[in-house]
Amino acid sequence: MSKSALQSPLHAFALEAKATTPTALNRVVFSELPHLGYVVLRGKADDSAFQDAVTSVLGQPVPTQPRQVLQTSAGAVLWLSPDEWLLVCPRSRRDGLMGALTTALKGVFAQVVDNSGGFTTLRLAGPDHQMLLRQLGPYDFESQAVGTVASTVMSKTSVSVVRTDAAGVLLVFRRSFADYLWRLIERTAKPYHPCISAPAAVADPVFSPLLSA
Repeated sequence: MSKSALQSPLHAFALEAKATTPTALNRVVFSELPHLGYVVLRGKADDSAFQDAVTSVLGQPVPTQPRQVLQTSAGAVLWLSPDEWLLVCPRSRRDGLMGALTTALKGVFAQVVDNSGGFTTLRLAGPDHQMLLRQLGPYDFESQAVGTVASTVMSKTSVSVVRTDAAGVLLVFRRSFADYLWRLIERTAKPYHPCISAPAAVADPVFSPLLSA
């Protein structure tokens, strides 16, 4: 009986095999951050029972300010709407966090859903990454502050853009659009001499630590 293997939605492009060290010629750098855990959390932000239960597991309540990105001991919490958040965590901790959150929230108006098979993340960085973003979507990316997430579209794809530092952003998107979005980004980035970087070489301050945890 064959054993199933965990594969990135971009595995057909063999990105890690194509990875090289960026040079001054490469104005944009792409990096896939595969195999993270993605847990959707829903509840009432003004419900103290909900926030107390979440705090008992994550160490902090979920953010209530629109578009906020919160780093916790469990992972990164992205504000998606007034009653929905996305917890991005190490894949190895997903099941434990799911169980702990479900237990803590028992009897509370809330929902915890594992969507790890439904999302993936790309890091887009480099000196000209802002110029590339302008061509990919209509959002005013230059106004996006560090520590925020913006929900927008890139052509026909919905994307959550997480600004983690001045050097780059994270694109969190649905697995079903991975092939389409990668081809769009790869084609649009040609004038910027793009380079693919290995996951281990990514210096994202928020998501990179989750890969090795």
